[in-house]
Order: sequence, then C-alpha cells, then structure tokens
Amino acid sequence: MKSPVRLERRLEQPRWLNWAIPVFSLLGALVVGGIVLLVTGKNPLDVYWRILDRGFLSTRALTGTLRTATPLAFTGLCAAAAFRLGVINIGGEGQLYVGAVGASLVGLWMGTSYPVGIVIIVMVLTGMLFGGMYASIVGVLRAQFNTNEIITSLMMNYIAGILLNYLIFNSTSYWRDPRSAGFPSGKPLEKRAHWPTYEVFGVSIAFGILLAVVAAVVLWVIYKRSRLGFEIGIIADSPRAARYVGIRTKWTIIAVTAMSGALAGIGGASQVGDFAHYLDAKGLQLNNFGYTGIVVAALARLNPLGAILVAVLLGGLTNAGYSLQGPDFPSGLVGTLQGLILFTAVAGEILTKYRVRTNRAAGKAVSA
Repeated sequence: MKSPVRLERRLEQPRWLNWAIPVFSLLGALVVGGIVLLVTGKNPLDVYWRILDRGFLSTRALTGTLRTATPLAFTGLCAAAAFRLGVINIGGEGQLYVGAVGASLVGLWMGTSYPVGIVIIVMVLTGMLFGGMYASIVGVLRAQFNTNEIITSLMMNYIAGILLNYLIFNSTSYWRDPRSAGFPSGKPLEKRAHWPTYEVFGVSIAFGILLAVVAAVVLWVIYKRSRLGFEIGIIADSPRAARYVGIRTKWTIIAVTAMSGALAGIGGASQVGDFAHYLDAKGLQLNNFGYTGIVVAALARLNPLGAILVAVLLGGLTNAGYSLQGPDFPSGLVGTLQGLILFTAVAGEILTKYRVRTNRAAGKAVSA
C-alpha cells in the first residue's frame, strides 16, 4: 500500500525559505515545548515570558546574554565553516580548549611588559594558530587517509580536555597558579592582558563579540565573493567534478578545516581575555560551547551572519535558564528547547530540498 504523501526533490529552492525555515523552526520548537509544559502542569506563556524577561529585556540581562553568546558565536562559525564544505568537524569544543591554552600562554608571558594592544593582537593570533593547527590534524587525516572526521574530531575533544586537566590539576605547569595549592587554578593574567569592554546604553559589550561579528563578515565574503568560496561550493556538490576541473580538493579540505579550528581558537582566546582572565579548565569543559555551536550553525543554515543572531538567541535562553533555575522552574527546560530547535531546524532543512506532495495530486498531474 502506497503512502498518501511523498517527498519530491525541488529543482530550485525559493529564496524566502532561507529566512522562513529558521523562523518556523523556532516557532515549532516553542509550540512543542509549550505542549510539554502543559503536560507537566506549567503555564507556557508564563514560562516563556520569564525567559524573555531574564534573557533580553533589561540591560543586565542583555549583558549576560552577550557574554554567553560570544563563545557560541565562534563555535557556531567554526561548525558552519567546515559544514559548508561537507566536512563534519564536531571538534570545535577541543579546538576552543587549545585556543584558550595558546592565548593564556602569551597573555601570561606578554602581559607583564608589552602594550595592551599588542598583547590582545598576539593573543588572538595565537588562539587562531593553536586552534587551526589542532583542527588541521583532522583535515590531514580526512584528506590524505580518508578517515571519518566525525570520529577523529570527537576523539580529539577528549584529548584536549585531558590536556586542560593536566595543565591545571595534574601538574605544576606554567599555566597553574602556584598559590592555589589546595584548590588548583589557572594563573591570573595581568590587567594589561584583559580585553576591553564597551558600555552602550548600559549594556556591557565584550571585545570578543565584536570580533565574532568581524569574523562572520569575513567568512561570508570568503564564501560568497572569493575563488576559495567558489571551489568550496563545487567540492561540496561533487568532489569528483571538482577533481576533474583541477581543483585541489585535498589542500582545500585541510585549509578549510584549519580555518574552522582557527575560529574556535579565537573563541578560546576570548574566554581567557574577555571573561575568565585565566585558563579556566573546569569552566570551559562544563559549558559545552563547542557542541552547542553545532546547534547554532544548524539553525543558521550555515550562514555566518545568521550564526551571530542565533548565538545571541541561544545565549539568551541559556542565560535565562541560569537566572531562573529553582524549584518552580523546570531545570531541563532550556536544554529541551535547544534540542527541539535543532530537531525542527533539521526537519525544516529537509523541506528546503524537498516539497511534500500527495499521490492523488501526482495522479491528477499525470492524467492531465
């Protein structure tokens, strides 16, 4: 017995789907989340209003939201950069860790005597270098040995986490504060290594989120206006055709994977320079910025500029969840909403490539 409906591949994708799918994905997640809340005896409108209030409707809430959104923007750009090529780099978590290690190293070394601007620039570049080099291992393994990058990038997240724990908790490394004998902690940076914060209408805007916006614009230009972006599009559509026309697919895979890791590395540098001001091994691992960045990239449909907006949205949800957590607020609601948003985004992505058709309509079309 045939199904009454079927999926028919679209020959052309309407432009309006580019903005409609993320919007309807969010609305769909809110509707399903509301049903879950009703089943558990909660008022969805009350819960959603509290989330909106604590996440976006005050200067204090916006400050916290932008703080949480900063690393999500970088890891979202990391995932989007690689996914556009068809390389599933889920190692943004580990690449962020390694970027934080590199940035804190030069911050501790240069923060005692060098000018502030020089220190910040070198911290950013070092975070990029460390994150990019760490990700390039995944790229080389994929390009040269055709290994599964999902497995290798995931395993390297655990290696980076072990490195963090070793530097702070299991050794007397340069990164560890020698004064924290009983409770190991990272060595604090000097004031001159702290990244600046700007006040706009009472909202504190960290330097890192501005850097993320610049990175998103640069990445958008690369994909839309450069030869590399053109080659990436061909490789993503048909690697065989790309090789046939002479595109260096192996080099492109390694370069794009390294660029992806460099973006996550800047996120690690931002965590050190903007917020923690030391290598916070425990805090970096508890927040799962790299994995949430995959949700950011998916909901933004791999659009770099959209990734910034989605990062702010998820940052507000996360920030509201932290501030509202208590006996009368479902502790897992924020995570559930993020999961529902990802699920509906994936479902929406299918609708961008296929249209739903009924077999009855198809039969009429054939008979006509």
